[in-house]
Amino acid sequence: MKECAIECYKTRQLCKNSECRLHIDYPEDLNCTSLAIQKHGPMTLEEIGKRHHISTVRAKQLVDGALVKLKKTLKTRETI
Repeated sequence: MKECAIECYKTRQLCKNSECRLHIDYPEDLNCTSLAIQKHGPMTLEEIGKRHHISTVRAKQLVDGALVKLKKTLKTRETI
């Protein structure tokens, strides 16, 4: 876990580090994606969309795109 996430977890205060790549504008989870995952475990696309202020469909598109990139990277590493 990143240092800022650890600090937010210990102090139970909202993360102010908006430059952090794990930062989300969701005070219920202290503005931290890492803490949200630890608190809730796997989330539905609806829950992810709510936290990132996007639709469920857009969340699915982003997940699908990430999976394509991941598969491509894994395929490339297998041939090396």
